[in-house]
Amino acid sequence: MERFLENKSILVTGGTKGIGRAIALALLDAGANVGICGRTGGELDKAVAELRDRAHGGSRVFGELCDVARPDQVRSLFESVDKELDGLDVLVNNAGIGVFAATAELSIEQWQQTVDTNLSGAFYCSREALKRFRARGKGYIINISSLAGKNPFAGGAAYNASKFGLNGFSEAMMLDHRQENVRVSYIMPGSVDTLFGRNSEPANWKIAPSDIAEIVLGLLKMPERTLVSRVEVRPSKPRK
Repeated sequence: MERFLENKSILVTGGTKGIGRAIALALLDAGANVGICGRTGGELDKAVAELRDRAHGGSRVFGELCDVARPDQVRSLFESVDKELDGLDVLVNNAGIGVFAATAELSIEQWQQTVDTNLSGAFYCSREALKRFRARGKGYIINISSLAGKNPFAGGAAYNASKFGLNGFSEAMMLDHRQENVRVSYIMPGSVDTLFGRNSEPANWKIAPSDIAEIVLGLLKMPERTLVSRVEVRPSKPRK
């Protein structure tokens, strides 16, 4: 793979499995220094070991436990990024959870956890990244959203709300900071072949996590004068 990201430092939240893991591996293969975070120690240790085994050409890898719904933990994570990666060039907000139930059956705790992770977590991380991008004079934020951010479905009240919000947040942040050489994109996948959400059985008709990683690489290859602000991606032949 072309190592076009050499000397770039990139943080991927929720990088221990699924889409986040695929993105982290692809970024590393493209030459980037890569940081990841996750909420489970065993999964984080396994993912960091895999990334370090894959690293070559002097690329650095680090991982830290972090619940992005906790602003104090996010602050600590970004302080570690400063230390371990010597700064930040790109943030990929990927961390997310899904709780699916009819609105009347959703607990307050489930609602708060979903919105706090999927939406507020992206804000907390972006806020920390933007401070650093202002000091550097440029940066890039890529938010991993979902087609559920434009297509509501029964049982998706909390998840839909978080992803509709993430899309609007992404658009507004892009407008806020585009004159500061900060680019913002968001990717809206349909069904992806991961263990996330309601459908936990692998299915070859779904999008592969590595396909989303390829889209991230494509965005990062674009000339700085050009911004692909939104990407919709869905299975070519969905299940009938």
